[in-house]
Amino acid sequence: MIKHTSFTLLVVLVFGATTLMSTIAQVKKGKTRPLTTEQLMAAIVKPHMTALKKGLIDSKPASDEDWEKLALSVSLLNESSFIMMEDGRCPDQVWADACVKDLREGSASAAAAIAKKDVDAALAGAKQLGASCKACHTKHKE
Repeated sequence: MIKHTSFTLLVVLVFGATTLMSTIAQVKKGKTRPLTTEQLMAAIVKPHMTALKKGLIDSKPASDEDWEKLALSVSLLNESSFIMMEDGRCPDQVWADACVKDLREGSASAAAAIAKKDVDAALAGAKQLGASCKACHTKHKE
């Protein structure tokens, strides 16, 4: 009887831990808002990271309009860092550091450089904000 009870307890604990870890492993949406994390990435993060890459790496900004497009992209990326930290989305310190230290600070740095039309400094900020993707996806992306 003791062996059976111990086994049952072990199964319950393993199931509970697995369920908890899968809940912590990826936050699929906030607690009250309808926007899912996947939608946020698809609508804001990915297209604007792509725009920064195209505008700063693939070709250099040649006009005021090019710089304005870069400013828009980096500003929306910065704003996304606030969305990712709100409404119970943030499950752990890895997520928090990626959003605040890398995404928010990197995008703010890139925004300041873009305002000055400084490609090299903008690239440095973009590199820092790109590190947020890697850090968070390594731990949280299924």
